[in-house]
Amino acid sequence: MKHKKLKNIFIGLVLFFLYLPIIVLVVYSFNTSKMNIVFEGFTFDWYKNLFNNRDLIEAFINTLIIAVTSTVVSTIIGTLGAVGLNKYDFKFKSFINLLIYIPIVIPEIVLGISLLSIYTLTKIELGMFTLILSHIAFSIPFVIVSVRSTLSSTLKTYEEAAKDLGANSMNTFFKVTLPQMMPGVISGAILAFTLSLDDVVISYFTSGPGSNTLPLKIYSMIKTGISPDVNALSTLMLLATMIILTTSAIIQSRKIVGGTK
Repeated sequence: MKHKKLKNIFIGLVLFFLYLPIIVLVVYSFNTSKMNIVFEGFTFDWYKNLFNNRDLIEAFINTLIIAVTSTVVSTIIGTLGAVGLNKYDFKFKSFINLLIYIPIVIPEIVLGISLLSIYTLTKIELGMFTLILSHIAFSIPFVIVSVRSTLSSTLKTYEEAAKDLGANSMNTFFKVTLPQMMPGVISGAILAFTLSLDDVVISYFTSGPGSNTLPLKIYSMIKTGISPDVNALSTLMLLATMIILTTSAIIQSRKIVGGTK
């Protein structure tokens, strides 16, 4: 009983440590003080000012465009790459498997400088295109690793059974292979989207005029002081995330209940 109480206290302290900064951010998004040092009063003014802050909104839109585009492309490439590496044997396969983990383990600053060097060497102008391309290159290994974790040895048996029943390669992939690895595909896509959404280092080296992202915008505001508009935007993003997660949980629970009936 005593150990159980200590365990609950420990879990409570961990959760308090994790969520306290988020709670403070949400509370201070309603603070009348622009300095955000002491809570002086309650107001909705920062939410009104947010939609008039064109630079911040533009940076947020750029971030969403980059994150969505890079997620879609990296998920498709990563999924196909994972299937190919799992299904076929070829020369240097073990070496390629090793190369996949290099972008994951090396510091982002090394990858950022490397990508900048390539763009400079090939004379590609920095902007939205280079940002999207960089985020795709950064996200693909994470998607491959995530998808490969769901590819079991029994999958090949299901594919062979589908072909024995007359299904062609395309039907086998979409009706047998893809549903089996869908949890890994979704996990990889979410991971790629998250990494792209809050990336600073790689974006710093590969961005150009007119391609400012939200993380870079916030980073540039640190020296002069972060506007409470950022707290308001962060709170709205947090609210949107909670709605998406809640909706997903409800859908999943309904599927489980429907499947048990």
